[in-house]
Amino acid sequence: MASKSESRMTPLKLLSLGLVVLWLFLAAFPFVWTFWGSFKVQGDFFSKADWTNALFGVFTTRETGGAFTANGYYGAWVQESFWYNFWNTGVVVFFTVTISLTFGTLGGYALARSGFRYAFWILMAALVFRAMPHITLVSGYLLPFFEWNIWGIKPTTIIVLVAINQPFTLWMLHSFFLNIPKDLDESAMVDGCTRFQAFRHVIVPVMWPGVITTGLFSFLLAYNDFAVTSMLLSGENETIIPAIASFLGTTQIEGNVMFAVAAVVMTTAPLFILILFFQRHIVSGLTAGAVKG
Repeated sequence: MASKSESRMTPLKLLSLGLVVLWLFLAAFPFVWTFWGSFKVQGDFFSKADWTNALFGVFTTRETGGAFTANGYYGAWVQESFWYNFWNTGVVVFFTVTISLTFGTLGGYALARSGFRYAFWILMAALVFRAMPHITLVSGYLLPFFEWNIWGIKPTTIIVLVAINQPFTLWMLHSFFLNIPKDLDESAMVDGCTRFQAFRHVIVPVMWPGVITTGLFSFLLAYNDFAVTSMLLSGENETIIPAIASFLGTTQIEGNVMFAVAAVVMTTAPLFILILFFQRHIVSGLTAGAVKG
């Protein structure tokens, strides 16, 4: 049984608990508020006269007959064909992650097992390119894409996203491979495996959490990208983030803010599900990358 001194809440524990609760509130409030507001009309959610209108749905009740409405979701998903933007995002994300992980895994393994000095300089060059703003890299692709008449399609955007994402995957997977003893490779090759067979059947299964963690970060980069997709994709190939921005309208074109609010909720929900599903792999992968075994 714990003693009274151990179970008593000290000022430090109370402060720590208070900071955690404050952080959770600040982190969760924007999404909870957006989710709640997505079932209101614009007059309630953006009411300047009385912010409580967003809670009770005064104008929503007047316009729709109820305190909640799904008009924002219907308008975004069906009327504005947001489902097609989701499809475009799925295609771009799938190929970006697949290509990035394939080359990153092979390249990271080769650099981790290489004893040559050039491996360090390759990683340094990759780090420099990763640190550059995305818009700087995109501008270099615009002229050849226009001249070759390949602007606006998904394959060219995938190429650019892979080029931006590859240095990150290379660095991260390289660090994971460094934590795997070379004895595993050598033992497998002594048993008759080739270098690639040892990599495929022995090394990759050991570092699978690291691959999943890196893949998740690659997914987030492609899924949440705005600069690349908004500049390189035409309207029919638009992904979800530029589509949400277009719902807001411009100075020349009137938008629908509630379509954007509902689209934000639909865009964020899959991320929560993904994190919950892969949380164990993410934690073990980050731990494996941080602790040298």
